[in-house]
Amino acid sequence: MAKIKREEPIKFSLPRRIKRLEDLAYNLWWVWNPEAQRLFKEIDALLWESSYHNPVAFLRDVERALLNAATNDRYFLDIYDRVMREFDRYMGEKDTWFSETYPDFSDELMAYFSFEFGLHESLMVYAGGLGILSGDHLKESSDLGIPLVGVGFVYTYGYFSQRISEDGWQQADNVPIDFDALPLIRILDENDEPVKIRIDLPGRKVFARIYQLNVGRVKLYLLHTNIPENDPNDRHLTDRLYISDLELRISQEILLGMGGVRALRALGHEPTAWHMNEGHSAFLTLERALEYVESGKTFEQAVDIIKKTNIFTTHTPVPAGNDEFPLWLVDKYFVQVWSDLGLSRDDFINIAKIKQSWGGDAFSMPILAFKLSEHKNAVSELHGQVARQMWNFLWPDKEEDDIPIGYITNGIHTETWLARRTGLLFSRYMGADWQDHLDEPEFWAQIENIPDEAFWQVRQHCKRRLVAYIINRGRQKWQTANVHPVQTIASGVLLDPYALTIGFARRFATYKRGNLILRDYDRLLKLVTDARKPVQFIFAGKAHPADEPGKQMIQEVYRAVKDARFGGRLAFLEDYDMNIARYMVQGVDVWLNTPRRTREASGTSGMKAALNGVLNFSVLDGWWREGYNGSNGWAIGQDVDLYADPQVQDEADALSLYDIIENEIVPLYYDQRSGDNLPCDWIARMKESIRTLGGQFSTRRMLKEYMTSYYDSAMHSGIEERNGKEKAG
Repeated sequence: MAKIKREEPIKFSLPRRIKRLEDLAYNLWWVWNPEAQRLFKEIDALLWESSYHNPVAFLRDVERALLNAATNDRYFLDIYDRVMREFDRYMGEKDTWFSETYPDFSDELMAYFSFEFGLHESLMVYAGGLGILSGDHLKESSDLGIPLVGVGFVYTYGYFSQRISEDGWQQADNVPIDFDALPLIRILDENDEPVKIRIDLPGRKVFARIYQLNVGRVKLYLLHTNIPENDPNDRHLTDRLYISDLELRISQEILLGMGGVRALRALGHEPTAWHMNEGHSAFLTLERALEYVESGKTFEQAVDIIKKTNIFTTHTPVPAGNDEFPLWLVDKYFVQVWSDLGLSRDDFINIAKIKQSWGGDAFSMPILAFKLSEHKNAVSELHGQVARQMWNFLWPDKEEDDIPIGYITNGIHTETWLARRTGLLFSRYMGADWQDHLDEPEFWAQIENIPDEAFWQVRQHCKRRLVAYIINRGRQKWQTANVHPVQTIASGVLLDPYALTIGFARRFATYKRGNLILRDYDRLLKLVTDARKPVQFIFAGKAHPADEPGKQMIQEVYRAVKDARFGGRLAFLEDYDMNIARYMVQGVDVWLNTPRRTREASGTSGMKAALNGVLNFSVLDGWWREGYNGSNGWAIGQDVDLYADPQVQDEADALSLYDIIENEIVPLYYDQRSGDNLPCDWIARMKESIRTLGGQFSTRRMLKEYMTSYYDSAMHSGIEERNGKEKAG
């Protein structure tokens, strides 16, 4: 292992008095601390918006005169000093939840692998919910003091930028990422050379450079292959997320799993336990087994060791969504690996062999992870049931209920997704230390301390802010892009900040049924155009570039949005990302979710909405099946699957959807008002939503469950194995 010297971030020419803005820019702690973001906005609000809330790009482009002016602004300096004291306190804190609860693990390390990390909109190394969960996992690990490092990729191009044509067809633009405008820390060795790792692919060697991203107290290591040492084809390995080409995909997953282990070793890290977030990184199990085989163990002995320290989280409740590789591809890429493991070709294939629907065999990444991990979990209670049924064949001697796949329901990082003004309400009426009690159910009863009027004012402010953002976005698009006027209308410029607003924002996959609300067009028209009680809908979301049915669904929705009969009360927001997501989960009144039941493993967008007082209106799938109590939102359909025919089920769910909007949601919002025009029953339901869901579905609860259910055991096993090695040595 080379001696590592971490390169200092790019230095900016900043006045000495505010020099430490650099420290903030290069640590994503600012992402979940509104006061830190406010510093940059106070210097130049327009640049802060145009730089897409990216402090590195901001400091690179800000005018020196504005920086100098900030040093003479006592108000600004007070905020600056307060933020820096809090940042230093946070980074230097020794007595964290983890250190106090697990003092024996003070010198240990947990490795967390994921194909994507959604940390902020300016870091486009994520595609959707899986990445957002990964990012929230890192942030909460930092808050709790869990000694965790993340491993993933930094891509040449971010997940595609979405444009919608006049006809409603999704077009994908791949926009290169400007590495110099990101808070990436370049890692150099003692000779000032970039630290790289190598993997062997058929007929060639591939190198990857390692970058570091600081997420509070957590380090995230990102691999990148667009470097001179690689041939032109391999330089494209880390171009994009979720490449459809199977050769590129298996190469990516070898790089993430096997290369990720080598990266940690090159940096001097010896994790005690290893967490695979979905099956993309499952090849790390083979790399770890190789390490033990090279030290003299048999493959079986190596598996017995590594299984105890591996955790695998599955997110996919349908077989088609799991990565599988044809055997010819496995033969091509792993012939040397099975030889080095001391296995025959058949023995190696049998580790993860799965029978495909057409009768052939394939190599399954989830099966590899399941078989080589002792700790396995789904991401909601219902998903746990589905996963045990789905993978029952791996344990043919066990009853379905005894399949060793547990569940830990996902959560969200509270401070990332909570509206700033709502947080101020919590501080004022629930105590300045409310963030210390996120996962305490009884604490959330204090939501009743917030006066209805104060709560409603904040909710209305968040909705006005959403509508203002949408209108400004639409105006800018009309001014700067060659778009038809009807596309400007479709972007939401006619939305009403005082109308009942329902939001639908997620990946456009067919099972999510983004077009379910369109099933009865006349009924929808009547809802939307009611002059006294109008309802408006905001849609957002991307389909995978290779998902033609998903793109067709977007087109169907977009064509309805353009229909003049709706009067501009339907909107579609292009290029859905974390920024739009924050505006929506904080600003709409109702969060709509319509998946075909049992196909939504968990879902987290509704949790973000609930935290902000937005009421969920969802099929009883994923997390909502656990969260719904009859008075904190609404359920579409029933907690059972009544129809074998999906079309019949769709019709039944659509009828339920319309009935509830017409007979429950609209009257509750518009009719039941107090003398001072407050919708008191609606506010009561919002408070019930926050009381029952705000803490239960936080990553604070989720991470503590991972610690008690899996990490604790895995880390103890890792310590025992290390102690055994040292004695033998």
